Amino acid sequence: MSKIKICGITDRKNAIAVAKAGADFLGLVFARSKRRVSKERALQIVEAVHELKQRPLIVGVFVNLPAVEINSIAEYCRLDLVQLSGDESWRYCREIERPLIKVIHMEATQTASQVLSELEEGYRPGLKQKHICLLDTKTEDVYGGTGRAFDWRLAEEVSGRYPIIIAGGLSPQNVGSLIKQVNAWGVDVSSGVESGGEKDIKKIDAFIKAVRQAEKEVEIAA
Repeated sequence: MSKIKICGITDRKNAIAVAKAGADFLGLVFARSKRRVSKERALQIVEAVHELKQRPLIVGVFVNLPAVEINSIAEYCRLDLVQLSGDESWRYCREIERPLIKVIHMEATQTASQVLSELEEGYRPGLKQKHICLLDTKTEDVYGGTGRAFDWRLAEEVSGRYPIIIAGGLSPQNVGSLIKQVNAWGVDVSSGVESGGEKDIKKIDAFIKAVRQAEKEVEIAA
């Protein structure tokens, strides 16, 4: 089954709702964003989620911060994973102490071979912690949460070689089509499950159900 990450959670109520809806990962944004949370609020959210019998893994999203600062926040907030959504190099990744989600920014002119080349670099010996790559749409001066999709045909080629998470422009209406087209390890959504700039639990439920329904249809077709 594809892993589901709901990103941009800003309060305990929505965090618990996301967990109970069946998400595998919950994202807290520490980078400049309208969804940004302080480390104090993040810790409150983490503590609330940890009280649940079954819980999603909690991911801290960062952009171009010194590694020592990221490691400090991750320790304080008891994060399970760190997501690097900026321009961080693979060499930089070696300084992060927790398991990683490394974002690859997809540009309009990018080819599958270019993406595969970058992924191959990440899988060379030297990276001590577990990691997975997330493909997201590249937009000027914005490092995620744009609500814009990239060409899924690229993801289709790449996913045949490496496990990937796909983000960018996903919603309850189109995520089923993605699942049927691309053998993605995971999917990531933020703005696609919001109403008026706030997380909408009905849309989150619909998103998760759409993923699981598409998986069943793929299995039947196989």
